[in-house]
Amino acid sequence: MRELSLHILDVVENGVDAGAGFIRISILEEKAKNRLTITIEDDGAGIEDALLEKVVDPFYTTRRTRRVGLGLPLFRETSRRCDGTFTITSRRGKGTRVEAGFRLDHIDLPPLGNIAGCISALIAGHPEVDLLYTHRVNGREFRFDTREIKSELEEVAINEPRVLKYLDGVIRKSEAQIETAG
Repeated sequence: MRELSLHILDVVENGVDAGAGFIRISILEEKAKNRLTITIEDDGAGIEDALLEKVVDPFYTTRRTRRVGLGLPLFRETSRRCDGTFTITSRRGKGTRVEAGFRLDHIDLPPLGNIAGCISALIAGHPEVDLLYTHRVNGREFRFDTREIKSELEEVAINEPRVLKYLDGVIRKSEAQIETAG
């Protein structure tokens, strides 16, 4: 995948498929430590211990539509290729946590990509799922919580096209500000 946002989208979709009602996406950029960490946590069905090693095998998938599952293996390989780390932890019935770390200045590090588009697509496709997105750069933080937005919207759907367009703009503007300040 050419952008990290696509890896994030894939992992979140896995959580939604596992029945998650709440998903936390966290991006932490620590330029002084030369580290980028992406963490995705969900409250879905979780993964049995016996399957944790298999989910990062590209030739294993629980899906019936194809014989391979490349999302997590590609994410792991991207982090390893960038002198990083990759962990996946899960508890059956409690959810799953995926964390990928990267060396920020590594030549093979893909760009973050279109995070606003990723979040907007998730909201559009899964308005029933609550998302908490946090992006920290050198101590500055942007926080986006669909639960807060839904409470403000009252009876207007969060995936209504005008709302999505507005939210996409808010995320893009905030991301630009946090990156510039970082």
